Amino acid sequence: MSLGAMPIHRFGTEEQKQEYLPSLLSGEHLAGFGLTEPEAGSDAGATRTTAHLDGEEWVIDGTKQFITNSGTDITRFVTVTAVTGQREGRKEISTIIVPNGTPGFTVEPAYDKVGWNASDTHPLTLQGVRVPKGNLLGERGSGFRSFLSILDEGRIAISALATGAAEGCLEAAVDYAQQRTVFGAALSTRQNAQFTLARMRARVHTARLAWHHAARLRDAGRPFAEEAAIAKLVSGEAAMDNARDATQIFGGNGFMNEYAVGRHYRDSKILEIGEGTTEVQLLVIARSLGLAG
Repeated sequence: MSLGAMPIHRFGTEEQKQEYLPSLLSGEHLAGFGLTEPEAGSDAGATRTTAHLDGEEWVIDGTKQFITNSGTDITRFVTVTAVTGQREGRKEISTIIVPNGTPGFTVEPAYDKVGWNASDTHPLTLQGVRVPKGNLLGERGSGFRSFLSILDEGRIAISALATGAAEGCLEAAVDYAQQRTVFGAALSTRQNAQFTLARMRARVHTARLAWHHAARLRDAGRPFAEEAAIAKLVSGEAAMDNARDATQIFGGNGFMNEYAVGRHYRDSKILEIGEGTTEVQLLVIARSLGLAG
């Protein structure tokens, strides 16, 4: 919900807030966050989608990919980034609200994903899409910067989600190890299994501390981009590492869909990719250390 509602909450006019937020917050509608493109993933500044003013309307052309909540029956709109001109020799990127059902705005068939199949995800095509001039969200040229700030907050939410996934794997693995008998004794009595479970517990603890710290900074109105990146990095890796270790604890059963760890194994990988890849988090952290490049 936050990726759809937060841009309106943070940067919308009072009229836009009154128009869109009530139904988003009530759950009547969903909204998408249209940043990623085929040639603009981690390098989101490489946006190729364009928008120009024709009288009192924006005319938008381009494509987006991996857009969550963009094609459900209750999706109301997608906020999209688009190049609206040049400013000091650089792309001027703005954000525009595009209601679903607008002529020329096509929600392509959903992706066939490895995991997160409960999450609605589509590519989008915009061909001569016309929306009112007033659908500009925030100041013209501030779209890229605004979306990045939304991602900083979103990384804390993803970190909390990843921590929960890592803990779910731990709980399942502990229960299974206590019940599973190998060579005449419970698997949990074997030191190798104990050490694996102990490392899983340490990852959960570290991940939770990281996102709690980032959240406290954010709530206090203090800079938190670096801490959010650290939390995203640590928790995403914790979820994936714990999913792998839980699957190993389960042995052959870990490869069977009847056990939750199989789903965790499929679902956790996206936590190292979505909301900024592990490599992007490392880049953010490196830049906070004053390492340019």
